[in-house]
Amino acid sequence: MKGPSRWLICILVVALAGLLLSQPFLCAQEQPQDRFARARERAVNSQLRGLGITDERVLKAMLEVPREEFCLPEYREQAYSGRPLPIGHGQTISAINIVGFMTAALKLQPTDVVLEIGTGSGYQAAVLSKLVKTVYSIEIIPELEKRARETLQRLGYKNVVTKAGDGYKGWPKYAPFDAIIVTCAPDHVPQPLVDQLKPGGRMIIPVGERYNQELYLLEKKGDKVVKQAVLPVLFVPMTGEAEKKPQ
Repeated sequence: MKGPSRWLICILVVALAGLLLSQPFLCAQEQPQDRFARARERAVNSQLRGLGITDERVLKAMLEVPREEFCLPEYREQAYSGRPLPIGHGQTISAINIVGFMTAALKLQPTDVVLEIGTGSGYQAAVLSKLVKTVYSIEIIPELEKRARETLQRLGYKNVVTKAGDGYKGWPKYAPFDAIIVTCAPDHVPQPLVDQLKPGGRMIIPVGERYNQELYLLEKKGDKVVKQAVLPVLFVPMTGEAEKKPQ
């Protein structure tokens, strides 16, 4: 084989080797997790910081929790769209700004024990888990509780305890709680939840009929509960015991 031909073959081999070696790098640049991470950062900056949420612990938690992992496969690409998304059984994963707003309103501390009513996808519980000691979460739809529990375990959120059941009566076994967050709307504030709130504790809860709800922040001060309407909202209704009128 003549000299120029050998050089041509060498050049082609080197070029091909370089192309093959570059493929993992190119693929890594296109990994979905990188795309989702960028979308997550944009969402936190525009939908949380942009709306006046300044609690850096909350912002950091929401930057770390992969919301797309809690969405159904067909909605993963919309995870950071800024709107609630279906999770099955007539339920939704709340919009990012609502999750951030409700979380920040509780003014959580690392030593807090929190009760969540309405586990849903498990996303809100995952965010809370980054901020507090323990999260206890109740979901009335067994299939959703199972899926959320499996997702939380798969992603390593070890300080979240879930169960299937009616959250109206809370979780007396682990009460009292430093904070309570309710992600479904009864037409009145359940008294058992108020009773399970520690003195000085805070509860955030949507209250009202399906298309006429207000988000309330409650703070327990001694024997009194101070109640403040903070935002008009639209949540799925609380079912089960909550559907009965209080006596």
